[in-house]
Order: sequence, then structure tokens, then C-alpha cells
Amino acid sequence: MALPGGSEAFPGIERIRYEGPATKTMLAFRHYDADAIVEGQPMRDHFRFAVSYWHTFRGTGSDPFGAPTMIRPWEIGGTDLEAALRRVEVAFEFMEKLGVGFYCFHDRDVAPEGHSLSESHRNLDTVASALAAHQQTSGIRLLWGTANLFSHPRYVHGAATSCNADVFAFAAAQVKKAIEVTHALGGQGYVFWGGREGYQCLWNTDMKREIDHLARFMHMAVDHARKIGFEGQFYFEPKPREPTKHQYDYDCAACINFLRAYGLEKHVKMNIETNHATLAGHEMQHELEYAGMQGFLGSIDANTGDPLLGWDTDQFPTDIYLTTRIMLTLLKYGGIAPGGVNFDAKVRRESFEPVDLFHAHIGGMDAFARGLKIAAQIRADGTLQRLLDERYASWSGPLGRRIEAGSESFESLEREMLAKGDSTPCSSGRQELFENLINTYL
Repeated sequence: MALPGGSEAFPGIERIRYEGPATKTMLAFRHYDADAIVEGQPMRDHFRFAVSYWHTFRGTGSDPFGAPTMIRPWEIGGTDLEAALRRVEVAFEFMEKLGVGFYCFHDRDVAPEGHSLSESHRNLDTVASALAAHQQTSGIRLLWGTANLFSHPRYVHGAATSCNADVFAFAAAQVKKAIEVTHALGGQGYVFWGGREGYQCLWNTDMKREIDHLARFMHMAVDHARKIGFEGQFYFEPKPREPTKHQYDYDCAACINFLRAYGLEKHVKMNIETNHATLAGHEMQHELEYAGMQGFLGSIDANTGDPLLGWDTDQFPTDIYLTTRIMLTLLKYGGIAPGGVNFDAKVRRESFEPVDLFHAHIGGMDAFARGLKIAAQIRADGTLQRLLDERYASWSGPLGRRIEAGSESFESLEREMLAKGDSTPCSSGRQELFENLINTYL
């Protein structure tokens, strides 16, 4: 189902090409060269860029103070299901012209909710057939799927953590279907994001019971996925607040503790979003490093927030310092496949023309490409690592090695220090030197 007369949704826009840093063409890549080899593999494989179906094709530009602003010629009426099928055409035209290899969706992004669960299932099956056909012809794949368990009023108290058992059961049925569709489309992962899995008031909340229920829900999902043969990676996406006062998936540390406490650590890794990290009071680099060192680094949602606003603005990332930090950490831990870099970002309300979708994604992809090249240069040069090694040099000495090997005790260390009389002086942290060094690469 195409636009009237078989017309394109983005007329006049050709496939976006790499033209190099000197190009004056705004609809071209300056730094993202998909085939360029960096640290032994093509750029495309470092990123596995994905387009988010929700912001890109369902975003309207509305906010709490104003009506929708987006000009979307393909939103031309018909039934909800007809509109959904038309968006599939639009989505794949956009992604093919942009040159990305993946996309991500919530079930209710791609297919409308029906008047009953069975009707919703049928709608999703219908749209999934169209998605499958376009995947086959385009080569674009599903990075991960998920279920929207937060928009409908039934989820006012949460889904897996709802105080209503019927709501828990409905959410389970919805996730069951979403996993099955993700599997049928060859999705490489499935994300749990608890949009309303948290609380507004502890007076009316049985926290332990709710978190127990969340764990039970995730175990059911894992069991069903294995039953149907879905071997994709499960992800848990941290977010501390908004819309709830406190969400149980607060940050990577909280999520990893939860997974280990409930025996889910073998099944689930982290899907980490920049704007969610900052809402938790962390830098994205902190969240990636924590997940990486614990063995839970899975996939990322690429965006950023406005430092002057304390909420989840989901802006496209253009800060080269941010993308350099991200890519340094991803390279350090061996990359994120089968995860990827999903642009969970939306154009601004004031950027309402269809072409702005291209400018936004091009900017984000170029920013990540520059971050990758700079990170690879830092690693190849070795100065940062040398300075870091010098700072921790005492741990490479005899005493440090014995402590790290577990062969020392409080008693033996006391004897060591009684003999020495005092510890050796610490060296300077040289934070300014480290920061100045990074500036030399940018």
C-alpha cells in the first residue's frame, strides 16, 4: 500500500552517500563511511545503526502545551490498520535511503490496538506480514522488538508490577505475542522497558511484591521464548523516573542487582540510553562502563538530553565528546553485537518537515562515526592507557599483585605497614592533563 499514485514519501531525496569531510552537501555523510575499516571491521558493523519506529514514524510533535506540528503527507486517513500498512512503506523508503541496516519497534507503534486482545493480535500479524515482505526485499533487519506496556489506561498502575492481577495477565499475553512476532521477523533481541513499573507513593505500594512479580513476569517471558525457539538476546533498559516517581529499573547497577537476585543474569543484558543515564545522575560512559565490567553490556539507545531541562528530551546526539566516550567503552569491551546503536531520538517539535528526519539521523550517524575514529586513534596511540597505567603503577608491584591475587589479609597488610611505618606518597591525579590529552584528538 503506497501513497496515492505510487508516489514517494520523500520525493527528491536520493540514497544518502558518504562524500567526506569537505562536502558541502547537507544530505550526505561526512564521516560515516559504512565500508571503512576501523580496528579490523567495517564501520557498519561497529554501530549496527537502527531507526526507532516510534519517534521517527509515529512522532507527531505534540507536547503538554501544544498540538501536533509534524507535516507527514502519508498520514492521509483511512482506517487505523490501513494507515499502519502505509507507514510500513514510508518506513522502509526512509531506511533504505538513509542506508541503515536495522530498525526497532514497540508492538503498538507498528500496529493499532484493537477493541479486544484478539483484534490487536490480528492487527499485529497483518502488519508483521508487510514488515517481513519489506525486510526480504530490502535486507533491513529487526534489531529488537518490544511491547508498549505503558500508554494504555489499563497500565495506569504498571504492567508486570500492577496491583491488578488481570492487568498482569493481559500484559503477559501482549508480551507473548510481541516475542512471537519478533521471532517471526528474525529479530535479534527483545527489550524489557518498564515505563510504569515503579511507584508514585510508597504508602500505597508493596514494593517487594511488585518486584517479585516483575521477576516472575521476566522468567515467564524467557521460558516462552525458549519454548518457541527464540534465541535472541533479552535486554533490560534502565530508567530512573518519568513518568513514575521511582522506577524499579533505575540504573544499570539496580538492574544488574535485580537480575542476579532473581536468577535472570544468564538471560538478560542491558540496553542503555544516554538520556536515561543522565536522569539517574550518571554519564552515559559510567553506565556503559558499569555494564561492561559486569559482563552485561548489550545494546544502546543513542540520544542526548538538554542540560537545562530535567526530563527525557530524546534529542539526536551531535556531541563528539559524548560519542567518543561511548565508542571508547564499546571498543574496550569488544563491541555490542548482536545489539546495536538505535536512535531512540526525535526531531524537535519545531523541525516539522519530513526532510528533517534525514538531517537528524545523518548528524547522529556522523557524530558516532567521528567518535569511533577518534576512539580508535586514542587506543592506537596508547598515551591515555600509559597515563592510566602510571597512575595505578603500585598495583603492578609485588604488594599490589599479592592483594589482587587474594593472597593478603588484614593481618599481613598490618605487618607490612608496621614495618614500613607509613604508605608511600600518592602521585597526582592529573585530571587536567587527562582532559587536555583528549582535547588533542578532537
